[in-house]
Amino acid sequence: MAGEGEEDRQKSFKLLGILDIQKTPCARDAVLHGAGGSIVGGLGHFLATSRVKRSFDVGVAGFLLTTLGSWLYCRYNNARLRVQQKVIQDGIKNKVMYEGTSMDPSRKSDGGPAGSS
Repeated sequence: MAGEGEEDRQKSFKLLGILDIQKTPCARDAVLHGAGGSIVGGLGHFLATSRVKRSFDVGVAGFLLTTLGSWLYCRYNNARLRVQQKVIQDGIKNKVMYEGTSMDPSRKSDGGPAGSS
C-alpha cells in the first residue's frame, strides 16, 4: 500500500513546478505537439536564414503557439464531447422514464387519445 503513493509520485511530472502533466487533461499531448512545433519552426528558420538567435526565438514562439493551439483544440473537443454525452444521457433517461406512457414521444398519436374517435 505504501509503495503505491511513491509510484504515483514518480510517474507525476510537473511542468515549471505547477502543471501536473499526467493529471491535467490534454496537457501531455499539448506539450509534445509544442516540442514538435518548436523543432520544426526553429530548425526550419535556421536552415533558411542561418541566424542562430532569431531561430531560437522562432523555436520558442513555435513552442508557445503550437502548445496553446493544441491545448485549446483538445479542450474544445473534450467540452463538446461532454455536452453530447449529457444530451444522450438525458435522452436515455427520458426514454426510460416515459416509455409506455401517454407522454412517450415515440408513440404514434392520431390527433388525440386512443379511445376518442
